[in-house]
Amino acid sequence: MAESVKVLPENYQKMMTVYKWDLRTLEGVKRFKEIGAKSLPSIAMDGAVVYSSIIPGQEDLGREIRRRYQEKNQKMP
Repeated sequence: MAESVKVLPENYQKMMTVYKWDLRTLEGVKRFKEIGAKSLPSIAMDGAVVYSSIIPGQEDLGREIRRRYQEKNQKMP
């Protein structure tokens, strides 16, 4: 899942900050519960699970990132 995010084009990379939590650590387990994730793999955006149990395609993932970025900034990069 993390690899799907890492390989996004640079213009998407500039729109986001990526955090990766390891479920083998207490911090990772705590964050997993905080966002309400139920399964792996999961991607959360803005503190809410957006993709759960699936790895989204690059187009879908990019579209969701762009949509959220535009909502927050009211403009396209």
